[in-house]
Amino acid sequence: MNELLAKAKANPGKLNWTSPGAGTTPYLAGEVLKLRTGVDMVHIPFAGAGPATTAVVAGQVDLYTANIGSLMGHIDGGKMRPVAVTSKARWPDLPDVPSLEELGIKDAVSDTFQAVYAPGGTPQPIIDRLAKEIAAILARPDVREKFAKAGLPVTAEPPDVFKARIAREVPMYKEIIDKANLRIR
Repeated sequence: MNELLAKAKANPGKLNWTSPGAGTTPYLAGEVLKLRTGVDMVHIPFAGAGPATTAVVAGQVDLYTANIGSLMGHIDGGKMRPVAVTSKARWPDLPDVPSLEELGIKDAVSDTFQAVYAPGGTPQPIIDRLAKEIAAILARPDVREKFAKAGLPVTAEPPDVFKARIAREVPMYKEIIDKANLRIR
């Protein structure tokens, strides 16, 4: 990763990167990387992970910010080489790949998550019961294994922790969007 960043800094605007699409969490992770490191790379947009992955495997793109789970086959097959993860800690299936934070890139944690939502105004006892039942399901080894095979870590956050995460991440991504001058076209 450090070699890649040095190359990008020495050649502003010459390296390119892609993601599964503008506006996705992996896309924003790339924008975070650019802002936190000061590199100038050109985003090559593709309509989804499939075309973006094909371009990376074909060597048409220098860097790819994407969800790990969808790429493990390419990584295991040697067609892609992970250089860093954007999660806070190293990925369990890639223990030799450092996080951006480990590489000294601060405030660049970005991860995609799945969640269960209920309509606004749902009574708290129902929310609490749903959270308890979902946590019990996610604790089952067979369910955890299926999620792991799909490249998704299992974390059953209680509603208040999840709510705090949303409250923290919305302004963070707004700042990134504003600083990168991103607009919907």
